[in-house]
Amino acid sequence: MFKFITEKPFWVNLVAAIGMVIILFLLFFSALGVITRHSSLEKVPSVVGKNADEATKLLEDGGFEVTVQDSVYIDTAAPLTVIRQSPEADATVKIHRTIYLTINRAVAPQIDMPDLRGFSFKSAQLYLQSLGLRVGDTSYTPDIALNAVKEQLLNGKPVDPGTKVNMGSAISLVLGSGVGEAELNVPDLVGMTVSEARLYLSNKNININTILANESISDTASAYIVKQSPLPFSTLGPGQIVANKIRPGQLMDIWIGTTRPEIDTSNAVQPELVPNQ
Repeated sequence: MFKFITEKPFWVNLVAAIGMVIILFLLFFSALGVITRHSSLEKVPSVVGKNADEATKLLEDGGFEVTVQDSVYIDTAAPLTVIRQSPEADATVKIHRTIYLTINRAVAPQIDMPDLRGFSFKSAQLYLQSLGLRVGDTSYTPDIALNAVKEQLLNGKPVDPGTKVNMGSAISLVLGSGVGEAELNVPDLVGMTVSEARLYLSNKNININTILANESISDTASAYIVKQSPLPFSTLGPGQIVANKIRPGQLMDIWIGTTRPEIDTSNAVQPELVPNQ
């Protein structure tokens, strides 16, 4: 049976064997390419923003495998839409490659409402953002703590710390206006030094705004106040004056000089004080 082989010279048989091995290798690698579809490449379609079911069908119809890798919650995106994909759109990959999807949750996660009272507006805003909440409407209430949070509201109603709220909820804040609710008589600062006036006003939570000099002054703190705004009183008519009002947190302007002004105390009879209407 093998006589035709044994009758051939050895070198002929060796060349024939090597040729057979080469042919087998070529056939194997050709078949491997067909089996694995090594040369079959496809571009990944964009599915970000599409519904998860629609995205899955589109990818599977294109010959890709699909796996939902993660879920997040974004209140501005529709529920169950694709937020991210990997590989990204237009990437060239082998057919049957697995495409990983991140989708938007259908139900918002619950978060414990923090206590923002006493926070500055900026700090409260950053804290809410870190929790996945956002600032809604802002309003003001009389309070000398300017822009400090006094109340926190959800859907127009106070929300207590620790209450479960949906991620993405808008929290409205009531802030201090920087001006107190109580009304005080405008203090009479004329004749005081600037340092005396600052100390006197600090006890009433009133601050000096603008200081205007009628002359060159080297030591402002020791200068005398010669004029102020607002005035302590307003005149309604002959012999009738009304006390002007100011609230804690408001400001006063003063004019200063180096000479203490003369204060007229010659009137023995005090003008009739008319109460505010």
